Amino acid sequence: AAIVMIENMHKHLERAGPGCDYWEVARASAVEVGPALFFSLLVITVSFLPVFTLIGQEGKLFAPLAYTKTYAMAASAALAVTLTPVLMGYFIRGRITPEHKNPLNRVLQALYRPALLASLNKPKTVLLLAVLLLASVGWPVSHLGSEFMPPLYEGDLLYMPTTLPGVSIDEAANILQITDRLIRQMPEVERVFGKAGRADSATDPAPLSMLETTILLKPRSEWPASETVEQLIHKLDQTVRLPGLTNSWGYPIRTRIDMLSTGIRTAAGIKITGPDLNGIAALAEKIESVLKKVPGTRTVFGERVSGGRYLDIDIDRVQAARYGVTVADVQRLVQTAIGGEIIGNVVDGRERFTINLRYPRALRDSLEAIAASWITTPAGVQVPLGTLAKLSIADGPAEIKSENGRLTGYVYIDLESRDLGGYVEAAQQAIDAQVKLQPGYAIAWSGQYVNLQHARERLQWVIPFTLMLVLLLLYLHFRHPGKVLLVAICLPFSMVGGFWLTYWLGYNLSVAVGVGFIALAGVAAEFGVVMLLYLDNAIEEFRQSGRLLDHAALRQAIIQGALMRVRPKMMTVAVIVAGLLPVMFSNGTGSDVMKRIAAPLVGGMLTAPLLSLFVIPVLYLLWQGRFLLQTTSKQS
Repeated sequence: AAIVMIENMHKHLERAGPGCDYWEVARASAVEVGPALFFSLLVITVSFLPVFTLIGQEGKLFAPLAYTKTYAMAASAALAVTLTPVLMGYFIRGRITPEHKNPLNRVLQALYRPALLASLNKPKTVLLLAVLLLASVGWPVSHLGSEFMPPLYEGDLLYMPTTLPGVSIDEAANILQITDRLIRQMPEVERVFGKAGRADSATDPAPLSMLETTILLKPRSEWPASETVEQLIHKLDQTVRLPGLTNSWGYPIRTRIDMLSTGIRTAAGIKITGPDLNGIAALAEKIESVLKKVPGTRTVFGERVSGGRYLDIDIDRVQAARYGVTVADVQRLVQTAIGGEIIGNVVDGRERFTINLRYPRALRDSLEAIAASWITTPAGVQVPLGTLAKLSIADGPAEIKSENGRLTGYVYIDLESRDLGGYVEAAQQAIDAQVKLQPGYAIAWSGQYVNLQHARERLQWVIPFTLMLVLLLLYLHFRHPGKVLLVAICLPFSMVGGFWLTYWLGYNLSVAVGVGFIALAGVAAEFGVVMLLYLDNAIEEFRQSGRLLDHAALRQAIIQGALMRVRPKMMTVAVIVAGLLPVMFSNGTGSDVMKRIAAPLVGGMLTAPLLSLFVIPVLYLLWQGRFLLQTTSKQS
């Protein structure tokens, strides 16, 4: 806004000449463009309304950006009509170089004038090219993938492989040592820290079959040249290949958030619900075999819900009664000798340790050893446990999960070089074609895909509502539906460059990219509003001087107004692009998200100015020419 106001005052001072009243020039120039800039900034502020409606992870991530932008635009709108004109009166003084003496301006005018004249001479050709340019966006849109949020590089990696249930503590520790040793050998890795099982906390329900290794990476400057994080993950996945181990790679913070919000630790997952654990396990294995063939699957693992191993002790009540042993006596032996019983505490300063008494491992590590455990009868005779009970190993659920009152099993899917939305669509088609659900069973996609669906559903009604508010603001400013329609045309054309640049950079459509397009729409609306302001001022100047008599005069007025817009337009575009280029070339933490916000803006700065500099003058000439013809006919 300040660029347009200051540039407009320069034009007024140039026309007024030396010795003019600076305060009067400042007032006149501010009054000329102030209302348009005020409403343009309000449009930019309102355009961020969809960001405020986001909830969950995306809401927490982008709410600070939305609040900052909104406060900045609101303050800018207020300052544009209050403080800026005053500062212009104080500081814009002295000798003002005419626009035609500036070499850069001369170059811009020399390039723009012939192109504008050619556009006005062949308006249908210009409009056809504009329509073709708009239609070309169909190619990148059809080839863009979709995801909830881009991968945010945190500086570390989290390796969470899964084994089959029933793995022993010793074997889990051995697997953990092997995987940590293989990972540590990579030149990009600083150190690793692995964990098997869960901590002594009710908030960590991880089974022993789920391992976790936090990988601390060296700075990117110490990596091999041109290596990306995705390439490093692929190299790690090829290195750590053990039988019976299903790999899963992610980022520590992101993975924890996904696990807390959806229960799925991978980017995509499937929740299977049904009445029977064995049926859920069979369905999970079937889906696992189908998804392995879907392109983009790095690894997939269906939980073996019934893969646990349990020791069953079936007490023979008749045999126990012969020896005078009660069921409670047998259960007490099992509880104390095998399970252990707390018999006291040890105090060491501020720490407390319980004393647990049970048989040594050698007396309880096999069925035979447990069956040989002695029970003392009331008569003082010692009887082996195997005489009073039948001991056996039985299969059972390793853990029981339930959601909404139904038994649940998970299928974890780790993706490789494919967008989340496109993968889920292909995987769903494969499942529908090859997996038949029995009555009572259901599957539902989970993980980040759920967040993507929620964001889509919310934006589908918020964006049209916001567009209506923007059109209402434009109508309050112009008081003419035709001019509102001209500005509205700026929005889809400005998106063309944004979509193409997003496609060329290999980005997927995500919430971050959507925020970038929302910001671009506000800027494009401002371009259209200011262009119409300059055109209207030029036409009004011709009308008041009595020169607006025919179509040639109207054409000359539009040329004059459009040429006045070149310098502020180029300055605005240069400032926006210069502010975004550092973001586009950054590589620090968080740059993955910021690049996807900036990409639509940078791309849109290539097409939105072209629209406002060529298409709007052409459309305005056709529209005003018809209006002028009707007015002349009535006067005749």
